[in-house]
Amino acid sequence: MSDISKITFIGQLLKWEKVCPNSIYMVQPLPNGEVESYTWKDVADQVRRMAQHLRSYNLPANSQIAILGKNSAHWIMADLAIMMAGHVSVPLYPSLDSDTANYILDHSESRLLFVGKMDVTDESWDTFKKTLPKELPIVSLPLSPIGDNATLWSTVIENNDPVQTIQLPESDDLVTIIYTSGSTGQPKGVMHSNHSMFPVCEGFQEALSMTQEDRMLSYLPLAHAAERAIVETASLKYGFCIYFSDTQETFIRDIQRAQPTVFFSVPRLWLKFYNAIEQKLTSAQTVLLETLTPASDVLRQYVLTQLGLQATRIGITGSAPIPESVVNWYRSLGLELLDCYGMSENFATSHVSIPGQVRSGYVGSPAKGVEARISKNGELEVKSPGQMIGYLKAPEQTQAEMTEDGFFKTGDCGEVDHLGRLKITGRVKDIFKTSKGKYVAPVPIEQCLGAIPGVESVCVIGSGYSQPFALIVPCEGENALLVDENKKNAFDERAEKHLVAINNSLAGHEKLAFIVFIQDAWSVENGFLTPTLKIRRSIIEKTYDGIAQKWFDLNEPIIHQNNIRERFVQ
Repeated sequence: MSDISKITFIGQLLKWEKVCPNSIYMVQPLPNGEVESYTWKDVADQVRRMAQHLRSYNLPANSQIAILGKNSAHWIMADLAIMMAGHVSVPLYPSLDSDTANYILDHSESRLLFVGKMDVTDESWDTFKKTLPKELPIVSLPLSPIGDNATLWSTVIENNDPVQTIQLPESDDLVTIIYTSGSTGQPKGVMHSNHSMFPVCEGFQEALSMTQEDRMLSYLPLAHAAERAIVETASLKYGFCIYFSDTQETFIRDIQRAQPTVFFSVPRLWLKFYNAIEQKLTSAQTVLLETLTPASDVLRQYVLTQLGLQATRIGITGSAPIPESVVNWYRSLGLELLDCYGMSENFATSHVSIPGQVRSGYVGSPAKGVEARISKNGELEVKSPGQMIGYLKAPEQTQAEMTEDGFFKTGDCGEVDHLGRLKITGRVKDIFKTSKGKYVAPVPIEQCLGAIPGVESVCVIGSGYSQPFALIVPCEGENALLVDENKKNAFDERAEKHLVAINNSLAGHEKLAFIVFIQDAWSVENGFLTPTLKIRRSIIEKTYDGIAQKWFDLNEPIIHQNNIRERFVQ
């Protein structure tokens, strides 16, 4: 086994270019339905040429260069070219508003911007572009919405010779700054080196057992530490092939093309898969899945094939709890979902579930090399080989987040079982006090509510009120049923039974006064979700706090937002 402390991104690229130059590294779908495949030799050649172009700007060594765009083969090539040229990459979420994007560009002092795929129209991009610093050079990646006043990637590749002299970076050199999703306040710039990024591969290898023969589909934002760790970094460590998705509309076609052997997703998508199949299965087929017969084996394989997961040996989930019933459903198909946990500050190198040792509601055991403990106030503290260098321009904040003996204060409350498996019970800052002076931790209650079929998003609030209450956004299919009055009444009866059952499991001060089903979508675009699809609790509280007293006055267990004719308008 190679010494992980000496591995670098560029060193790995050059290794695979030499070992298997003609093996396919990345497969990019195009808008016309065709695909473009890139071998290790192709990728290394384009990276070398772009690195030569970046050197022509004569920027100071270790300058920051930003990447804005959706996942694509050229996103990863741009990242590698920045490193090869001796600079530092700064990924930006493609869903960022212009104010946040400008904050990150300014705070990071980025000197150039790569722009890739974006889900925007030409008009909206023009509006966004006008807010960018006018002096900032822009390089347009293939599939980017921009062309005018930008240097095209294709032009650079045609007009530049490959870099011949490559100085490999030191393992401890700063190579990227990952900005947090900003669920509370301004995003923080988390600084990482090769030395802190590659341990994720060793840390999770016991669970994932990845090799050069694996395939992954990359669709969660590469600007986030988890996707960057499990897909980009792992691909360079193990040499496997990455496929990409073109659009939401082509997602199923893209995943069926990829047939991933390891698939990383968030609970929202695992739930969408589950709901989509459950709606199509007959009662007889549902019963059949619970049996062990040749006919049930055929049905299981058919279901997995419809999802594009017929070759998947490991399913990974993270970022939020997933209902036990859904985990068991996938297990009945023969697919084990492994929960994992990590943060930008430790490059996702923290906890992972081990096959055969999965416990519902728990995110697994400490990864290889990780030490974890629960402090006296119930906060999880982690010492990880993936520990960040620190926060950019914030040494005091960096120090404040660390204990004297080098553990990172995660801000998450947790508890550990007899096998060392971790359960996240909420955020320290999310705990609120009711008007009765009682403290409520919302996350465990949200986990119970998330197990209700047809639930897409949940938020429990109630600071300053007599009891907490829950806001639930139903999935699209459930919302469609509520138009029919009879179906709505049946829906309400089921929801009230769930409410009673959940309240029976809670302490008196935690019991929910009511559930409100919200008809407005919570999305990244309207600010209710972070780019990693976590709820922005402060935004939700601010939006609905003024309506809450009217809900209490209704004195009903199940409320629909439209019943009081109040809708959120952005």
